[in-house]
Amino acid sequence: MTYCYTRRGVLLAGASLSIATLAWPSLFAASSTLSAAKIKRLVSPCGIKAWLVQDATVPLITVEYAFGGGATQDPAEKPGVGHMVASLLDEGSGDLDSKTFHERLDGRAIKLSFASHRDYFRGSLHMLKDTKEEAFDLLRMALTSPRFDPADVERIRAGVLANLRHHSTNPASLANRKFFEVAFRDHPYARQARGTLESVPKIEVADLKGYLRGVIAKDTLNIAVVGDVDPDALSKLLDISFGGLPASSDSTPVPDVVAAKPPQRVFIPLDVPQTVVAFGGPGVRRSEPDFMAARVVNHILGGAGPTSRLFREVRDKRGLAYYVGQHLVWMNHSAVFVGGSGTRADRADGTVEEIETQARHIAEEGPTQQELDDAKSYLKGSQILALNTSSKLARTLLQHQFDKLPIDYLEKHDAIVDGVTLEDAKRAAQRLWGDGLLTVLVGRSAVP
Repeated sequence: MTYCYTRRGVLLAGASLSIATLAWPSLFAASSTLSAAKIKRLVSPCGIKAWLVQDATVPLITVEYAFGGGATQDPAEKPGVGHMVASLLDEGSGDLDSKTFHERLDGRAIKLSFASHRDYFRGSLHMLKDTKEEAFDLLRMALTSPRFDPADVERIRAGVLANLRHHSTNPASLANRKFFEVAFRDHPYARQARGTLESVPKIEVADLKGYLRGVIAKDTLNIAVVGDVDPDALSKLLDISFGGLPASSDSTPVPDVVAAKPPQRVFIPLDVPQTVVAFGGPGVRRSEPDFMAARVVNHILGGAGPTSRLFREVRDKRGLAYYVGQHLVWMNHSAVFVGGSGTRADRADGTVEEIETQARHIAEEGPTQQELDDAKSYLKGSQILALNTSSKLARTLLQHQFDKLPIDYLEKHDAIVDGVTLEDAKRAAQRLWGDGLLTVLVGRSAVP
């Protein structure tokens, strides 16, 4: 075991964050309020970096972490390797078989999980303060000495295949998968993170071990911690879990890519009661100056709730669809906006035409000042709700690290939203929707 301890145990730099009026429901007790919470930037003796919000209101600790890589590091001919690894890391490690490993987790109320996303291999660790040493040691074992026992591999493989078979007849899954294939063609973003019915049976233990060697390393690691732990103690714990990992990853470089230019339309026949529509197009990357303007104007056209133009015009006024909405998706090497709707087969074409009409209108005319003001108010309010539990706060801070945002970004968020002008919103709307939409329909043909 390599723990890299020193006598002092921690190197620390910090930036303050005031959340003067943020109440933390249930998790931090109903009457509790975090005033002047501090996000600290911590560097351990082994060089492990983390952002920490220390709060002793309740004896819980939440850790969110991720390694760069994710599904983009799956072999091109074997998508789903990362997903299989994520499903197997808690299925036994070292001298502990799967049953014993889970008994250790369950007996100490430790929650450990992993997931492979497009750009990141992510993990979560939740524990009581009194079990933190054992929790971090079990995480170490999972990352450094997974067993990949044949029986466990085949059991997990069977579960993955059953899930893939289910999604092979699910119209929403088919529409989403086809959208990313059309948008990104031969780029790794077109691959299916969970694999395919053809690729998963071919995945071998050697592929799983090769993925670990290529992805799990210190140089791409980001960590966010929230809860009842002080910096010195956390520094030692981080070195227990991550200190013995390789210094650098051996990942395959991923090129930047721009999503396919609209308009395009694809129809996939499927005998289901409801036709599903997926639509979207090239988006705005998180690092670009127009990102916040795009986020604001996206909320106006198709964001959450009944106030968006798509909800109002497509669902409420015309009754064309059961639901409709869209959101921004930003990745390390590209960005898209993605929307969805569900309707009857005989109304599918009308639904798509109305979505296209609303997108064209806002691209040509932009939003009104009232719509802009309302969207800003919503986004500022929703930011508070995104921080009302330790898990949400930890996930948010981890995302900020992915996005290379400053440690005090939460303090600046509202001012950045307020800084979006009507001209900014019009420019972002034209960029997002000026060329039309990539559209995928899955369901019965409207014409027999």
